[in-house]
Amino acid sequence: MLQATALNMTNMIGMGPFITIPLLMSAMNGPQALLGWFLALLITVPDGLIWSELGAAMPGSGGSYVYLREGFGRHTWGRLMAFLFIWQFILSGPLEIASGYIGMAQYLGYVWPGLSKAQEWGICVVAGIGAIALLYRRIQSIGWITVTLWVGTLLTVAIVILSGVLHFDSARAFHFPPKAFDFSVGFFLGLGAAARVGIYDYLGYYDVCYIGDEVREPGRTIPRSVLFSLLGVALIYLLINLSIIGVVHWSEFVPADQHPESKFIVSVFMERLYGSKVASIFTALICWTAFGSVFALLLGYSRIPYAAALDGAFFRVFGVLHPKKAFPHRSMLVVGGISIVACLLPLGTVIDALLTTRIVVQFMGQVGALVLLRRHRPELARPYKMWLYPLPCFLAMAGWIFLLATTGKEILAYGAATLLGGVVAYLIWAGRQRAWPFAAAPAVR
Repeated sequence: MLQATALNMTNMIGMGPFITIPLLMSAMNGPQALLGWFLALLITVPDGLIWSELGAAMPGSGGSYVYLREGFGRHTWGRLMAFLFIWQFILSGPLEIASGYIGMAQYLGYVWPGLSKAQEWGICVVAGIGAIALLYRRIQSIGWITVTLWVGTLLTVAIVILSGVLHFDSARAFHFPPKAFDFSVGFFLGLGAAARVGIYDYLGYYDVCYIGDEVREPGRTIPRSVLFSLLGVALIYLLINLSIIGVVHWSEFVPADQHPESKFIVSVFMERLYGSKVASIFTALICWTAFGSVFALLLGYSRIPYAAALDGAFFRVFGVLHPKKAFPHRSMLVVGGISIVACLLPLGTVIDALLTTRIVVQFMGQVGALVLLRRHRPELARPYKMWLYPLPCFLAMAGWIFLLATTGKEILAYGAATLLGGVVAYLIWAGRQRAWPFAAAPAVR
């Protein structure tokens, strides 16, 4: 339970609150953007209940891949949905990991001013190789490495929160711009943009589900770790946001693209309170937090192509364990390598792209998978059943639809092209494998 919660929370906190506060405030041009953060929580909590039921019922390596395959039919539509998940994952998973590396490089810009793009990418390369090296071992030792990184993460956020509480200025924190709550079309578009930033900050509350077959008592551990992680990080995020804007006025880093210091806003916060030397030391703690986040992500995401390959739904080369240490080393090397390359993209592009490619197939798809499993497989053992079913399903689905409806046309076009490309790739692959729909599904007894 401790290690599972540590894995989730280390991933969730990571660089999220440290690199996205300027993006969050810029979405609505002021502290009213915290409404988007609350909306993100209202989406992720019911979605967390969906992950909890699916993860407890089917604790297998691969997480969403298993849920989509079983929910939509192992031999029919489930094959397509599972393939599309792996397809989008190959594009979105490494992007999420890359955002942590990019954030680390940006914060090091506070210590080493004037870093070039090439130097920032060099930092990402070193961090990426270091994460792979630490994960190149058995899962038992990884559990305590995760807890160690988690302790560093909690120490970092505790310092920020305590400093913010001691120096909090409510007039500064809640200084809203004119017409901040004018409920126009622009307001709701900004609310959607702020909520997408909030969703990015929460990503990872389900990370333990990707290694479900390596979790003790998954029926108890997975649901509790998911919900405890969400509630704990929700409180931490609220306090961090208020701490920053209670010391540094939001207008000093909004809009983010016009203020270079927004790249390391928490270092500026610490400098404002304690001076540049303390801020430099604290920057190192933030980089520790970032590394802990990408460590947790790479651990979970490296299991997904492996699980698909074992199931005969992805390239066989990924379905191989290390001969001595028994972990999917090829999958880890590929996911880790793509993550390093993805660091060449701007941070904003990375965040928008990973969310757009993930919502329809993974998050919305899992809502459908849970409903179908409830209807067609009532005999399935469910150590945990979500509360107030089906209300959480409706709330989560409504939230994901709202996020898509408030997304820019260019990003939606990218997501649609990615999805269409996945369908075409599946049809080509299925034709060569003589799989559904080019072959009849086996009879179910």
